[in-house]
Amino acid sequence: MILRRKRTAPAPRRPERAPAGKRRPAGGQRGASRFLGWLQEHPRAALASLGRLWRNPVAAAMTMAVIAIALALPGALWMLLKNAEAASEGWDTGARISVYLQPGLERSGVEATAEAVATVEGAQVVRRISADEALDEFRALAGFDRALDALERNPLPAVVVVEPAGADADTDALAELVQRLQAVDGVDRAQIDLEWVERLYALLDLIERGITLLALLLAAGVLLIVGNTIRLDVLNRRSEIEVVKLIGGTDAFIQRPFLYSGFWYGLGGGLLACLVLFTLGALLAGPSAELAAAYGSGFRLRGLSAAEAGLLLVGGGLLGLLGSRLAVGRHLKAIEPG
Repeated sequence: MILRRKRTAPAPRRPERAPAGKRRPAGGQRGASRFLGWLQEHPRAALASLGRLWRNPVAAAMTMAVIAIALALPGALWMLLKNAEAASEGWDTGARISVYLQPGLERSGVEATAEAVATVEGAQVVRRISADEALDEFRALAGFDRALDALERNPLPAVVVVEPAGADADTDALAELVQRLQAVDGVDRAQIDLEWVERLYALLDLIERGITLLALLLAAGVLLIVGNTIRLDVLNRRSEIEVVKLIGGTDAFIQRPFLYSGFWYGLGGGLLACLVLFTLGALLAGPSAELAAAYGSGFRLRGLSAAEAGLLLVGGGLLGLLGSRLAVGRHLKAIEPG
């Protein structure tokens, strides 16, 4: 009789302990190592995308040039608006009010009315012009000597020129001052001409709003330019993307180089736009100074400041990044390994 050995179940194996000094990393350490790996991946992707652009300089330069034109156009208009506002500074200060006295007043009445005008609150008399002086000035400016000599009496009234006592008088305060001056006995009317200044400021506000809308439209154009360029790049690298997905590459890993490519496009376009605007300011500085000197003005053309140049660079980079993000996020989902 053959005796068979009874098989017993093997004893459970105890888990092996890691030797001292080689313990498995804790959860926090694993998270830290992943974060460090993520940080190391970004410089690699940035340099790789920059190298790809460097190997295709003509195509990259053409894309950056188109972006530069789109960014430089609103920048140039903004410089023009800024210089127009600088040239018009102070035009609304030192406003003068012409107080016309009633025609036919005697000398004593003119003096009394002028003294009453000087006592009005907020008024400061700058000059008194008699009727004869007004006629002489009109004669010198108009050149109608014979016609004026034919008049039996002087039709021009005496004038008192008044400035507001406050240095920062606004439009409402000036309107109230005009009403107080008109209420003085012996005053025919008081007139101040600030309507053309208000029209100028309204025109500048309209131009500023138009420049803002144009900048938004051109920013959308930059998004489309970068998005179309990245879309073509994604389609050209379709086989490479499929292979990376087969070996387990995530969408974030795949799209990272494309995002940096869009950022480099936008940053390069912003840099070219800054160079264009700096060159434009340098070329126009001399002629504008000569024109200002011809009119006796100390106006100097203001070019692109360092803060504005930095804003243009940052804006170009962000627009390129956003355009590439919109393009690669949509087209990457359509590529799946067959």
